[in-house]
Amino acid sequence: MKRLLFEFNESVRIAVQQIRANRMRSFLTALGVIIGIVAITLMGSAIGGIDRGVNDSLAVVGDDILYVTKWPWRDIEDWWNFHNRPKIRTEYAEQINDHLAAHPDLPLKLAVPCDEMFTNVYRADYAVNAVYTLGTTADFPRIGRGDIKEGRFFNETEARGGRNVVVLGFDVAEALFPGTNPVGQTVRIRDQQFTVVGVAAKQGSFLGMFSWDTNVIIPLPAFRRMFMRATEGAHLRVQIDRTRADEARLELRGIMRRLRGVSPELPDNFEINTQDSIKKQLDPVRNGLALAGFVITGLALFVGAIGIMNITYVSVKERTREIGTRKALGARRRAILLQFLVEAVAICVVGGVVGLILSGTLAASVAALAPSLPVVFPLWLVLFSLAISVATGIVSGFAPAVNASRLDPVEALRYE
Repeated sequence: MKRLLFEFNESVRIAVQQIRANRMRSFLTALGVIIGIVAITLMGSAIGGIDRGVNDSLAVVGDDILYVTKWPWRDIEDWWNFHNRPKIRTEYAEQINDHLAAHPDLPLKLAVPCDEMFTNVYRADYAVNAVYTLGTTADFPRIGRGDIKEGRFFNETEARGGRNVVVLGFDVAEALFPGTNPVGQTVRIRDQQFTVVGVAAKQGSFLGMFSWDTNVIIPLPAFRRMFMRATEGAHLRVQIDRTRADEARLELRGIMRRLRGVSPELPDNFEINTQDSIKKQLDPVRNGLALAGFVITGLALFVGAIGIMNITYVSVKERTREIGTRKALGARRRAILLQFLVEAVAICVVGGVVGLILSGTLAASVAALAPSLPVVFPLWLVLFSLAISVATGIVSGFAPAVNASRLDPVEALRYE
């Protein structure tokens, strides 16, 4: 064991000397490994960023909410069948809550009606276009995860009376009231004036695309006055006991079928969606990134491995007399094999470290230039990349190292 440790240390020392003596050749040899490591780390960072972005974004609305909607949150082909479904009536929420009050042991907790529309919001010469406008009840804060930065949420009296009060999203408030407190002031939605009672705390965006802060929330009756009837966006948000999620979904489905008067032989004319539906929509993106990263990484590492194997064979040829001398002085085959194998692995590890530095720099640049995009660079990805580098070095360097260890010392000493 002591001899093996000595041989390994000696092999590392020789490998370092060779890399220093042939810097440019070593760099070009490791280029394939560098490209492969950059590809695999950026791919892993992108997938991890998507996962974290989705989880952080969906945490805003809570992971214990079921959404009863007319349309499913997935790609559909029979569009017409879904279009012909009757709209979701927000009155269902009160009926569900009455049922829950009579059966407190159910895994459902609270139903909140919601209706939504994109519209413009104005204040004097300021305007914000395409604002997500949500009509709901005073119970909405009980199922949401957002906080109020200034002011308050509208109360039960304001909600039931349909008063023209509004809670502004953080970005909307910043755009309409730069440098001033919006609470107590008015904004115009369509042709009606609304008094600002609160401003939501900043919640961030969904993967840098949809901002949770570009929204306003108003009482549902006020929403209906402006839009006259339930829109295609009318839905229910039902809070559940997360420990009984499957049971809650089945219970809610039964209640909704009864409220909608769906006969036992007919399919549902509504959808019960969860956050998992959104995550499944992003699976093709994740899988595409993984496949692209795998192909690019595989090709780069394959080319890099071939290059390292070729250069190692060249190194064996160049140092044939040295090998013969070492064997004549008593060096074992194991020591010769270890020498060239460690050299190949060292080149790959150097390439892996350079690749990690490059990908880390790129990830940091993306995070600095686009803070809204989630970027992750976990420790396991670093360790995995280094392990890939070592494996590439072993695979590419093993055959030349074996060839060097089998050289006959007499023939090696006579080699010119």
